[in-house]
Order: sequence, then C-alpha cells, then structure tokens
Amino acid sequence: MLFGPLGPSLAPYVRSSRSLTKWLTPFANWYANLSGYRKMGLRYDDLLVEERPDVQRALTRLTPSESYDRAFRFKRASQYSVLHKELPKPEWTKPEEDVRYLRPHVLDVEKEDQERRTWDTIEVTAKK
Repeated sequence: MLFGPLGPSLAPYVRSSRSLTKWLTPFANWYANLSGYRKMGLRYDDLLVEERPDVQRALTRLTPSESYDRAFRFKRASQYSVLHKELPKPEWTKPEEDVRYLRPHVLDVEKEDQERRTWDTIEVTAKK
C-alpha cells in the first residue's frame, strides 16, 4: 500500500526486494540518526501528529506501560531540550529499540473507519 493512514510509503516495495533492502538500509539508518530524535530518546512513532483523530483514538488503545513509557520519553526529551543538551550516549534510542509501537493501532483505527464508511453507505433493498 503506497498511500496509507500514515502517509505515502515505499517500505513494502523496498522490503519485497532483498537487494534494494540491503542497499537502502544504511541510508535509512543514517537519515534516522541525522534527524536527531534518537539522540533525545524518542521513537519514530512519538513524532506522529497527535492532533489527527485516528492517532488520538490509537493513543487510547496503548497499554498503560506503553502510555507511561511514551510520557516518560516526552518529559525527558523536553527537559534535555530546555537544557540544550543531548542525552548521554548510552541512553540514546538504539535502532533495534526504535519499533513502530503505535502504527498497528493507527492501521486498526483506519480499517475500522473504512468498514464504518462502507456499512454507513450500504443500500438496503427490500426483498419482493
């Protein structure tokens, strides 16, 4: 799916090709490190725009520990941002820890919305 609820993505196409994955993975890791969110202890899904209704509904589906961890990451990142410092190197988010924890919930919300739109626009006809 090129266009989804989280925006355009070529990831499924890239993952389907082993050589393309092998070639692009170093660039993807370089770009993620360059963006700086890992140096602040954040994960990629922490950067999603929370004002979107589907993300708001997905946030309510997080487990209490995931919600707590997310709030902790935000508080710690804002504190270090105010201090104009980066986290100590051992506390940076490692690439293997940077998992998409919110994406499955957003996709579920989008599927439910699509199903709701389908059922809301169905035409019911009486049998004769």
